[in-house]
Amino acid sequence: MGEERIDAVKVLLVGLDTGREQDFEHSMEELKSLAEAAGKQVTGIIVQHMATMNQALYIGVGKVAEVKEYAVQCEAEEVIFDNSLSPSQVRNLGRELELPVLDRTNLILDIFAIRARTKEAKLQVETARLQYILPRLVGMRENLSRQGGTGGKGGGTLSNKGAGETKLELDRRKIEHRISELKKELEAVSRNRETMRRQRNKSRIPKVALVGYTNAGKSTILNRMVELYGENSNKTVLEQDMLFATLETSVRCMRSEGRESRPFFLVDTVGFINKLPHNLVKAFRSTLEEVKYADLLIQVVDFSDEHHRQHMDVTADTLKELGAGHIPQIIVYNKADLCHMEGLPKVKDGRIYMAAASGTGVKELREMILDTVYAECVEKEVLVPYDKGNIISYFMENAMVLEQEYREDGVRIRVNCHKSDAEKYADYMVV
Repeated sequence: MGEERIDAVKVLLVGLDTGREQDFEHSMEELKSLAEAAGKQVTGIIVQHMATMNQALYIGVGKVAEVKEYAVQCEAEEVIFDNSLSPSQVRNLGRELELPVLDRTNLILDIFAIRARTKEAKLQVETARLQYILPRLVGMRENLSRQGGTGGKGGGTLSNKGAGETKLELDRRKIEHRISELKKELEAVSRNRETMRRQRNKSRIPKVALVGYTNAGKSTILNRMVELYGENSNKTVLEQDMLFATLETSVRCMRSEGRESRPFFLVDTVGFINKLPHNLVKAFRSTLEEVKYADLLIQVVDFSDEHHRQHMDVTADTLKELGAGHIPQIIVYNKADLCHMEGLPKVKDGRIYMAAASGTGVKELREMILDTVYAECVEKEVLVPYDKGNIISYFMENAMVLEQEYREDGVRIRVNCHKSDAEKYADYMVV
């Protein structure tokens, strides 16, 4: 994941293998990549094999002592666990290890905080972080349990902050107030996004969303499409070989080469990952919901990754959670060139094997998209008498009007409409 930084925080990774996880080793490899993506230096990895989790310490008592000793040996400054820890487990482990304790959720939140660029992304990340911190306030700092603001004559009079109000309660109140403020700001941003979404819907242009596991190549595909078919070939997005390189949802309009009657919106979305924090999904829901309104999903899969099947399962589960599991899909097996597959691109049964980085397969993918989203559409010319304005209104709302001309005998429009609408108004079609 790049060169080690001299000032990087040294961390020790800890995992618990209960035998119930589909691929525990891959999960630990992914944790290492996440730590590196957060700018940390992994100096050690330690694993415990145990049938059940310790409710108080996550791992066994003896293993905690081993972790503490190993952390000293590898000069770890933090200990990161490959799962979500309960507030009491974080508190107990911090006390025993005498080091900052993070879990997988905390680590992903750190990465999102580093990568957030737009106002919306920053608001979403801060909301998720505060929702994560709130139940974990107890024990985070020793001074949180001190009584807040006593004073006055006699020494027993409490301040106006409330009788017996603790520092913990004050902090909790501040965080809850801030979360409330953030939600209001996000609602305003969400309303703006909804307005833009309605404007796109009015155009009747099909919406196609790129979805899939993080670092599968979604942004690369968007950029190659923009360069070849975008309305503005300069409007590319950040494209890097790293986890969660982009967090923002980007929408670009594609105009087909020589076929301006068949445009489509292409949407790039934030990548998914195993054990994606629930608070993060909740905070990013307004952004992720762009997927729910798509006419077609392009599931991008890193075919060179030996765990790509598990990644597809995670994607399927996340799409169901977002209410988008029913939307038709094209499966893109990207980075197939890294598997030494010859004769690329290969197209078969709604799947395409391609190499987006070099542009191989982009044209073929575009054709697959057009053939899918416009499968039930036909292009027709319609001549509507002036006293049949309701028909014009119908096409304006339910079809894509490509041209419009006012003539003596009525309004002539060229539309891309559904076959059923063409049959419904066949009497007005220009032969």
